[in-house]
Amino acid sequence: MGKIVFVIPDMPGGGTERVVALLANEYSRRSIPTGILLFAGSERAYPLDPRIEVVSVGGPSDGSLSVRIGRLRRMRQYYRENKNCQIWAFSAMGTVFSAVAAFGQKHFFLVSERNDPTRYDHRRIRDLCYRLAKVVVCQTEDAVKSFPTGIRKKSVVIPNPLEPKEEPYAGAREKRIVAVGRLNAQKNHKLLLCAFAAFAKEHSGYVLELYGQGEQEAELRALAGKLEIDGSVIFKGFSTHVLSDIRTASMYVLSSDYEGISNSMLEAMALGLPVIATDCPIGGSRMYIRDGVNGLLVPVGDAGALAGAMGKLADDPAIGDRLGAEAVKLREELTVSKIADRFLALTARGNRGKPQGGNNE
Repeated sequence: MGKIVFVIPDMPGGGTERVVALLANEYSRRSIPTGILLFAGSERAYPLDPRIEVVSVGGPSDGSLSVRIGRLRRMRQYYRENKNCQIWAFSAMGTVFSAVAAFGQKHFFLVSERNDPTRYDHRRIRDLCYRLAKVVVCQTEDAVKSFPTGIRKKSVVIPNPLEPKEEPYAGAREKRIVAVGRLNAQKNHKLLLCAFAAFAKEHSGYVLELYGQGEQEAELRALAGKLEIDGSVIFKGFSTHVLSDIRTASMYVLSSDYEGISNSMLEAMALGLPVIATDCPIGGSRMYIRDGVNGLLVPVGDAGALAGAMGKLADDPAIGDRLGAEAVKLREELTVSKIADRFLALTARGNRGKPQGGNNE
């Protein structure tokens, strides 16, 4: 088979980048030629097999037309030099740039939708380019249903892979509440801070640890001060060993307004951590969390409900132990090997013809 080329903006750390690194490493271990094409940067937050070709065709455009044209030229040259490569775009913008850059060339073209499709600003352009793909991989059925019929017919649902390097933890838990994700508006850490402020009034001795970086850090620090919880909120930054950092915490919280599937949430569940998540569009949390069985779901934007769920776990650790014991079962369902096989099956089927709709994996 031709070289698999993952297309993403950059690899500074994050869920999509983590998935790409896991799949690329798996294929490289199988001696499948693999590359990663970065079109808006050159960072590499996650370890990669040295056999993986990593190519950067430019930095952030900041809206510059000349930068984007240069990027397209370099992408087109790369695709021309790798005539038999398969383009696997794990980014909406990567799909658009690849569709333009590879126009007139013959490549197997796979798109992986990584977020809530309804939140994208330029849907007509995106959908036009998605129609050029052989297959569109979504993370949930709700994501599939949000697309026009023509795209739904070539869509399948494949979840994120997991490779938890830490063993599940079942010992005494520390008074730490943890969250992992970029410090941006989508993740709604403001909601988490407000919920923690209410929770802390009734539960002393707990700290909230935020793992990740982002443009809202200064604003969040200011809000923590305004809520008078700045002494109990710790900004940990990006960590390359975040799973070992969080495994002994009391609970993991996902406060997002919307998500595809949060990889950090799945990894926390695989560690046996009690997890609380907002039941956000497009159903990524509810796809894996059975409320009250292996985690807790709360409404989006409801600080009171989130604080109540945190209090429930703090007041009765046995509930968290039970939820964590059930959540660990995801480890076997979502192994990297199994998910990598499902992507490869799409390649084989796509070469025979277009896939036929929905969750047919």
